[in-house]
Amino acid sequence: MMKKYLIIAAIAGVVGFTAYNKVYIPKHTFQTTTLSKGDMSVKINGIGNVGAKEIYNIGSLYGGKVDLFNLNEGDFIKKGTLISQIDSIDLKDKIAELDATINKIKSDIKSSQINKQSAVVQYKYQKVIYNKNRQLFKRGSISELDFQKYKTNNDVAKLNVDSFNAKISSLNSQLNQIKSSKSGLKKRLSQYTIIAPIDGYITKKYISNFQIIMPNQNLLQIVNTKDVWVKTFIDTRISGEIKIGDSASIKLRSSNKVYEGKVVNIKPINNSVTNEREVDVSFNNLPIPFYLEEQASVSIDTKQLKDIIKIPLKYITIYKEKNGVWVQKGSTVNFKEIKALAYSDKFVATKDVSINDKLVLEDPNKKALKNGMKIYND
Repeated sequence: MMKKYLIIAAIAGVVGFTAYNKVYIPKHTFQTTTLSKGDMSVKINGIGNVGAKEIYNIGSLYGGKVDLFNLNEGDFIKKGTLISQIDSIDLKDKIAELDATINKIKSDIKSSQINKQSAVVQYKYQKVIYNKNRQLFKRGSISELDFQKYKTNNDVAKLNVDSFNAKISSLNSQLNQIKSSKSGLKKRLSQYTIIAPIDGYITKKYISNFQIIMPNQNLLQIVNTKDVWVKTFIDTRISGEIKIGDSASIKLRSSNKVYEGKVVNIKPINNSVTNEREVDVSFNNLPIPFYLEEQASVSIDTKQLKDIIKIPLKYITIYKEKNGVWVQKGSTVNFKEIKALAYSDKFVATKDVSINDKLVLEDPNKKALKNGMKIYND
């Protein structure tokens, strides 16, 4: 009888164990994927800020009241655009006074030239008389006293011509001096009118209209849109792979849009503290408006990997502080550490897995994977 009960208990135990495994033990099912090969661009990523090759601070050499200044931040202006007009105080009056003086001197010069012409005619007449009487004196036909009278008249006539020449020369010298003074004042006056030296985008405005400014004070800041780039800082160990002209993509902190660009400048100086190098990336099509010093992330295409194994990014995980993937072997999983050769938006390139490997995707809503864990495929 006892033997009969033992057999029944053994059968019940087997049935119970089977039922527990089949019904009560939770089944860990996970999504899996197979791998593929293909070409992939090697990208170097960096973080930087929007800057510019040249930033122009436009100011006034002279102080005074700002009579005209109606531009605003965000305005785009063309080269030659009037930026501001500063009160020139009495410069216009001084220039007007010099113009009056110039006109008077010109009038004096004209009058002196007319008088000179008359003096020249008189001198020519006296010279003819002098020459005629000199011949008569040589023949003894006239006295020395009479001859000296004709000679004196000739000399006086010549001196009169010379006097007008000297006066005209002096007046011309005065005229040139005053014209030079006027030119200096006009140049100074022009510097009270501030003109845009380039086509540009106003990124900063320092003063307001009708404000009193000091000499050499800045009025606004202009950036040429062609000069705008992202100052990106790249680890020196990988910066050597970057070349001027490499294509790149830029993502601004203020936008989800990705902008195409290219590497336009690589600074030759390495930062010895951060061990980074500045790499400047320009926009193919600059977003308007843009904001200087805005943070941006940059991805630079440096080379093309051919026929490389590509792992979907979502399958990359961290296990025991190592980067890798979960690989299915039969009904169990094992972690495999990998070294990434390159990243793209969707894949990681590596040589550390086989094309025949089947990868397992972790599920945060299920039991955490560990080496040797038994799983079931979805």
